[in-house]
Amino acid sequence: MRYVAASRRARLRFSVSLASVALAGLASAVAQEAPAEDETAAQDGETVVITGSRIGRPELSLPNPVQVITSEAIEQSGKTNLTDYLIDSPALLGSQSNVDVAGSNLSNAQNVGVNLLDLRNLGSQRTLVLVDGRRHVAGYPGIAAVDVNTIPSDLVERIDILTGGTSAVYGADGVTGVVNFILKDDFDGLRVRGQANISERGDAGSRFVAVTWGKNFAGGRGNVTAAYEFQETDRFSQRDRLNYGLTGPSYAFARDPNDPDGPTDNDGVPDRILYTDLRWADSSPGGAVDLDGDFVPDRTGEGGIYDLGTYVPGSAFTVGGSSTPRESYYGDYLPYVRRHIANLMAKFEVSPALEIYAQGKYVRSTAYTFAQPTYDFYTELAPDNAYLIERYGAAAISGPALFSRDHFDFGIRRYELERELFRTVVGARGDIGSGLKYDFSYVFGQSTQESTNRNDRIADRYYAALDAVVNPANGQITCRINLPGQTNVNGVSYGNGVVFNGTPVTFNPGQCVPINILGEGSPSQAALDFVTVDHTDWARIKQHVVSAVLTGNTESYFRLPGGGVGFAIGAEYRYESSHYIPSDVSLAGVLMDNAPARVDRGDFDVKELFAEVNLPILADMPFAENLSVGGAYRFSDYSTIGQTSTWNVNGSYSPVRDITFRGTYSEAVRAPNITELFAGGSGTYEFITDPCGPDRLAEGTQYRAANCAAALTAAGLSPAQQAAFDPANDFTSPQNSSLLGFQGGNPTLNEETAKTWTTGIVLRPSFVPGLSINVDWYNIKIEQAINYSTAQAVVDLCVDQPTLNNVYCSVISRSPTSGYINFFTVIPENVAAYETAGLDVGFAYRVQPFDNLGTFTLRGQFNYLDKLEFVPTAGADPENELDSSAYPAPKYSASFDLTWNKGPLTVNYGVNWWSKTRRVTPEQEAANPDYVAPQYIWYKEKWEHDLYMSYMVDEKFELYGGINNLFDTKPDVAAVAYPISAVGRSFFMGVKAKIF
Repeated sequence: MRYVAASRRARLRFSVSLASVALAGLASAVAQEAPAEDETAAQDGETVVITGSRIGRPELSLPNPVQVITSEAIEQSGKTNLTDYLIDSPALLGSQSNVDVAGSNLSNAQNVGVNLLDLRNLGSQRTLVLVDGRRHVAGYPGIAAVDVNTIPSDLVERIDILTGGTSAVYGADGVTGVVNFILKDDFDGLRVRGQANISERGDAGSRFVAVTWGKNFAGGRGNVTAAYEFQETDRFSQRDRLNYGLTGPSYAFARDPNDPDGPTDNDGVPDRILYTDLRWADSSPGGAVDLDGDFVPDRTGEGGIYDLGTYVPGSAFTVGGSSTPRESYYGDYLPYVRRHIANLMAKFEVSPALEIYAQGKYVRSTAYTFAQPTYDFYTELAPDNAYLIERYGAAAISGPALFSRDHFDFGIRRYELERELFRTVVGARGDIGSGLKYDFSYVFGQSTQESTNRNDRIADRYYAALDAVVNPANGQITCRINLPGQTNVNGVSYGNGVVFNGTPVTFNPGQCVPINILGEGSPSQAALDFVTVDHTDWARIKQHVVSAVLTGNTESYFRLPGGGVGFAIGAEYRYESSHYIPSDVSLAGVLMDNAPARVDRGDFDVKELFAEVNLPILADMPFAENLSVGGAYRFSDYSTIGQTSTWNVNGSYSPVRDITFRGTYSEAVRAPNITELFAGGSGTYEFITDPCGPDRLAEGTQYRAANCAAALTAAGLSPAQQAAFDPANDFTSPQNSSLLGFQGGNPTLNEETAKTWTTGIVLRPSFVPGLSINVDWYNIKIEQAINYSTAQAVVDLCVDQPTLNNVYCSVISRSPTSGYINFFTVIPENVAAYETAGLDVGFAYRVQPFDNLGTFTLRGQFNYLDKLEFVPTAGADPENELDSSAYPAPKYSASFDLTWNKGPLTVNYGVNWWSKTRRVTPEQEAANPDYVAPQYIWYKEKWEHDLYMSYMVDEKFELYGGINNLFDTKPDVAAVAYPISAVGRSFFMGVKAKIF
């Protein structure tokens, strides 16, 4: 049986650590606040179509605050990974970048290198990602979220970010907003771009090459554009930053052994201090061996005396000694990623009434990462084990020995993902007169992936190989199971199909290869080949979308005082399916280090009708430069949840050209995705820190202590047993040993509902040419939210509610003998609620003070986060997530950049910042003000400075380069990569050439 301390083996979270993202050119102006050179068309009343509406309308009447990011800004950041660029936008701070899917942060191999956007920290499943206003096939089995790594960065013309419910316009999944990637579809010529990035320390490198060719023909009525993009990002290991200031896995806070009054004494002395050289207690790469059965290692696997080091009370650590260094354990900061993306786009205008268009995309990507090694914790060796006697001598062995070991020499667990993605779009559009335009399209997307786990152990083979004895016939060491008539230490005779250590034997006797785990490097390759396996899961996601939209304007036959009525009506059909087949060994449940898995398969379709209208009430009048109101409605019929409807209303008012007031209100829905509905039930191993432990009681809500007493009493524990209840210091508890539970989908789920509103003001003062300022307040409230909690969250939420009579307590149980949690079930439920509110401020100012000084452009985006609350179940108290580092959710965040352009030279200076966030939660601090020293209660502010320069050698050739994290800012003390990346200062250089 395997035991392990929860804090010791639970996957290291990087505190939502971020890659070093340089937003040197973040163009955070909203669509209304376009650069000065674009204002003429807007002032002339040209109708435009922006994200959030299908109706072309005059620019001043646009009611939605849309943050627009240009391709130039992306290039100036030096980032070729779009998520690494976007994640510092205040609206997208909680998105999943490569650092969240590498090393021990990784949940499973299907997720390696997958990047998902998350608007307002409300979940990637609630953020709708579009390409050219159309849906895109998902990036992960069973969900709808799009992997941004499958979108070609060099082909992006701009990115629109819209906060607020967009379900009425685009359909489900957009309850928190939409991110729309607009691609270049009218390219003429041949452009080549190449770039290389490297850190100051010579690691974390990447290479990027893009080739784009386009040709206009038939007098500009037709265009063909082809593009190819290659990107390769190096694997970046945590071992590359072991001594990086006081950051990284070398440093951690743990209990102060010199504080005699314990961890909750409130005596003004910090209870947790900063350590280095922390090691996992009682385990080492060569083995920590306990020969006398007292659960204290006596000898090293190599045969020497085991140095226990200095134990850190209340933790799984020692300082110094023979145990495994914590710093070498967790694997990678960033995965290796390689991708090829090919795009082909074409369009041809047969006549004004008919334009035919088509797009095709093929993506092939590879990613892998190394995580933590497999391990044993106090696993038993029989007293007649041949390798045991050989190492220590028979006289030293009085009974079964116990060993704990981190198996670096087995091959560190490696997770790989190979994926192919196809996406095609075909359609026709045109102007059929009387202000009517149509657009009919069909989208097909398919993603097929193979995810491989390497160096997993097969349980029955491993346990049989451990039981190594001397064959009396030849004196050679062999597995006991290979010897007919032999019995194990419990007197059980071996044979095909019998149970060994609780594990059925699935191989033929005689095949077993004995394994020696005493000493690092001792296992033979033959033994490792016998006990480990590489196995591959398979998944396929398909998407079909057929849509037809008719837009128009009544200008030619009906006018309001402000102009013709704009409208859009349409219909859409969408079918999505997901099919996941685990490997044979996963299905059989024979792996030691992975829970049993089942086939996941599900699909759904939805038929929708939608309509949108814009009513221009007044225009070009005194005190009414523009006044318009509008709305949208969508009716949906799902094969899974039935019928839903969603709607919005909006309006804008400009008393004069210089100022516009705007606002929207919407009621949006999100239907449950395939995984939430149909995931096949399977086992899952989790470590669970018991909230009822004496060291945890004060860290929950005001209900926790009473609820824990009631839960332990209900389990059958006497008052004396409750007084002795201490799971943190019992290696048999789920806190120190992974516990098998159950997870799956829930076909009875209903849709989520969201009420969102925004209101704001846009200033474009005519007396300050080139200046635009937008200020918008947003509020998003989601009810009946689908909550798929972790086992740890379920256990915590059970005892943190007003009573034990809640949905979370109903899916866990406790042992009647120990009181420990002995089973859990994790399924999604419509029980949660979320609410967030805040203020967005964006500005852009372009000025040319003197002809000989060039042009200066200042842009910025600022966010004030007023509220971020999570209500885990109906009737529960809201949990305040504001200032949390787990999202991250700073109260204030901002990005600014200043660009100077003179002739062929461009220089950009960018700054990304957010305010401090909590290391210690408010509950922990309230329970124990001495948790850590006051200066460590909060993580420090984030400051990142970036520099970009480019020079046009001639009209066809441009050189550029820059520095990200100019001042080499490091993560905070004892943080792995937070609030800034662990990469540190890095450089990039590139070249752009337009051949013709």
